[in-house]
Amino acid sequence: MRLDELLSGLKYTCIRGSMNLEVTGVVYDSRKVKEGCLFLCIEGADFDGHSFAAEAVQKGAKVLVISKPVQLPEEKQITVVQVDNTRYTMAFISAAWFGHPAEKLKVIGVTGTKGKTTTTYLVKSILENAGYKVGLVGTIKVIIGDTQIHADNTTPESWLLQKYFAEMVKAGLDAVVMEVSSQALMLHRTQGFVFDYGIFTNLEPDHIGPNEHASFEEYLACKGLLFKQCRVGIVNGDDSHWQQVTDGHTCELETFGLGEHCMLRAEGLKLVHRPGELGVSFHVAGLTELDVEVQTPGKFSVYNALSAIAICRHFQVKNENIQRALLAAKVKGRIEMVKVSDRFTLLIDYAHNSMALKSLLTTLREYEPKRLVCLFGCGGNRSRQRRFEMGEVSGKLADLTIITSDNPRFEDPQAIIDDIKMGMAKTSGEYVEICDRKEAIGYAISHGQEGDIIVLAGKGHEDYQEIRGVKYPMDERVLIQELLEEGIEHI
Repeated sequence: MRLDELLSGLKYTCIRGSMNLEVTGVVYDSRKVKEGCLFLCIEGADFDGHSFAAEAVQKGAKVLVISKPVQLPEEKQITVVQVDNTRYTMAFISAAWFGHPAEKLKVIGVTGTKGKTTTTYLVKSILENAGYKVGLVGTIKVIIGDTQIHADNTTPESWLLQKYFAEMVKAGLDAVVMEVSSQALMLHRTQGFVFDYGIFTNLEPDHIGPNEHASFEEYLACKGLLFKQCRVGIVNGDDSHWQQVTDGHTCELETFGLGEHCMLRAEGLKLVHRPGELGVSFHVAGLTELDVEVQTPGKFSVYNALSAIAICRHFQVKNENIQRALLAAKVKGRIEMVKVSDRFTLLIDYAHNSMALKSLLTTLREYEPKRLVCLFGCGGNRSRQRRFEMGEVSGKLADLTIITSDNPRFEDPQAIIDDIKMGMAKTSGEYVEICDRKEAIGYAISHGQEGDIIVLAGKGHEDYQEIRGVKYPMDERVLIQELLEEGIEHI
């Protein structure tokens, strides 16, 4: 592809070489440089592509895109293009390289602190129930037809995202629903195209710290960028930040929620509690009218369902398709029910910080269990404050806490457990500590009582345990099945 075509519409300065040449590839990883390619010098948290500019030239790169000076061999014929921001530029170059595939899809982007993953899966379920072919990009995986790809980031780098879009077009998909993280918006990963629908679920303080966001204000502002890059914005009108998030929006706006001011509303909420199942039913009013039941508990499940309905009504999906899909939808590791007994309810959830754990346990408490049992651990090489806070939350809200290991990484698992116990000590909550996670799960099941709700928190969709830099296979669903096959007794 011609260099001037790749840069069409962008502001740049050619400071060396010629623009009149063909490019054989677009690369931002110096290890993947090939003869005749364009190499983008990207600045990351732990590396700077500008430092590899000379190496890229030696390997055969014919074009460099930079944002600051680089040292290059004089004897090499090389074109150097300078731009203000190479990440921003990469998004547009990547879109052009792959033939602007987003223009051939309906693109749905979901942002917010909580609910992104669940909402994307609900939307995919509803639209597919109505006959659409839908791709997905998110925290758990990327789904393109029958192909499933492990996800390293909630939202991939712009080059990879455009590659996925192109593969979806080739596979004959109609739409893609994707999670859009604040980091992705800040780092311009979603530039180069316009979302057809942008969704805001909620906002709470999170992802603030080194290599993330400097402040809550920056976090909020980054979320708001989505509504300057979509055609229709659909936002949680009950969230106290929705007006700030949409400040300066360039899209049409719709609201959903429980409040009467919301354009799409849930009314008459009723908790559903059957043996081994928790859910909620409600009536949808406003922009559309229908009765809905979801087999996940609490108000946040209602909000997730509302956001999915708000999106899918734009696709003229029939009510019966929405009702059927919402009733059947399951999301791995997000309030995922695992049937082991009719006497108590066991579920797996990704709640891995105090905010998420508090929300989860508060919701489960509404179902009036005989006991609320919470099993969790905390990750190593992460903030110790998170451990104190999670210990305190579980101590206050659970009747029994089972403290165990999560991803200890390079820390001693017992040291992490001791930190959690410091938070527990601020409460009167009862707890046991069992470092081995499988053994801890076995204890939870074997000691389950009539009417209990038992939640395995923290791992969710993860199917590994990271110890000393190595990821070992560990899926809680597999552990549960192994325990049952080994003949563990539960009351």
